Amino acid sequence: MKPQSIGRILGTGLRVAGRMAGERVAASANAVVNGPTTQQPSAEASAQTRAAGQTAGRAARGVARGIGGFLRPFRRVGGTVWLEVTGVFFFLFVVVFARALWMYRASYAQGPDHQKFLVSAPLLLVFLYLSVSSFWRARRR
Repeated sequence: MKPQSIGRILGTGLRVAGRMAGERVAASANAVVNGPTTQQPSAEASAQTRAAGQTAGRAARGVARGIGGFLRPFRRVGGTVWLEVTGVFFFLFVVVFARALWMYRASYAQGPDHQKFLVSAPLLLVFLYLSVSSFWRARRR
């Protein structure tokens, strides 16, 4: 999204929100100055309430679109960074299991640490796959 359109969206949302706030302040000031007024008919009151709700909904949608447009590039970068951090985290397990595999290499066929070797090898492969795939997905973004 272009910076100009982000500014327009945010500016429009802020203008609408400011206009709504100004109307509310003016309405409350009139109520204080004029004192309590007579009850309006229920149909007219509900129409005013509905109109105010629609105006507030339009303003909220405008602000949400503006903020969403502003945060979109950061969301993409944040997702890429998250995948890279996850890849590093999984790679730490690869280092741990590679060290264990190296220590138990003499017992790969038979020996006292044969089961530890058999457990370390698949775990090393699983975490290596998770780490590499995480970096691969981050690169594709």
